[in-house]
Amino acid sequence: MKVVVKRELIRFVNDGKRTTALLFQAVMWLFVVGAGFGALAPPAPGQVPLQTFMFPGILVMTVITTAMFSAASIVWDREFGFLREMLVAPVSRTALALGKIFGGALVATAQSVVVLSLAGFVGVPYHPLLMAELLGLAFLIAFTMTAFGVMVAARISSLESFLGISQMVIMPLTFLSGALFPIDGLHAVFRAAAWANPLTYAVEPVRQAVLDHLGTSAVGRQLPGAAAVALLAVLALIFTSFAVAQFRRAD
Repeated sequence: MKVVVKRELIRFVNDGKRTTALLFQAVMWLFVVGAGFGALAPPAPGQVPLQTFMFPGILVMTVITTAMFSAASIVWDREFGFLREMLVAPVSRTALALGKIFGGALVATAQSVVVLSLAGFVGVPYHPLLMAELLGLAFLIAFTMTAFGVMVAARISSLESFLGISQMVIMPLTFLSGALFPIDGLHAVFRAAAWANPLTYAVEPVRQAVLDHLGTSAVGRQLPGAAAVALLAVLALIFTSFAVAQFRRAD
């Protein structure tokens, strides 16, 4: 596990372009999309500006994207033969799978620090307790989504197929999670779909941590934070179990 985690971290440190690209995306969402739509719909009394409301969603989107890219390295390793060398080594496949998951979670959490550095520009204070809470939530979300990615990637042989499947799954779920707008304004059918969406329970605790620290009653409070975190932890265990099982059968 330690060696696999170290390899993931080395790959992340040497891949500065990915960090820059995700930072650019976060800046575009917050300061172009957020500012533009925020000007069209100024916040009502007692509500936060749209950029502040979007910040937790952008943070979660960055973590999820990085986690899925980390899982995609399994497919990349399979195409170049490195995965076969790992699988025939005299080590537990469970350790290899958990190393991939922990490594991807650490990389995605490290990437979230880049987005957290923008917090002060959108009205989110750099309070140590808030930052620590957001980092903890980012790690839990990253662990859950990396486990999901490993579960999918363990049985896919083409990088193009994995990226296509991940985009087909992640993009609709992201837009239905309330990451960019309150889900209580959606049609009843889409609102029900949002509550069936696991990413909703990733966005909720992050947003509530920010809103609670700001002391606002703004829209977006849909579920007790503790309940969302508990559900997310259950999903992490389920995805990890399936990921380990799939990795054991990988070839």
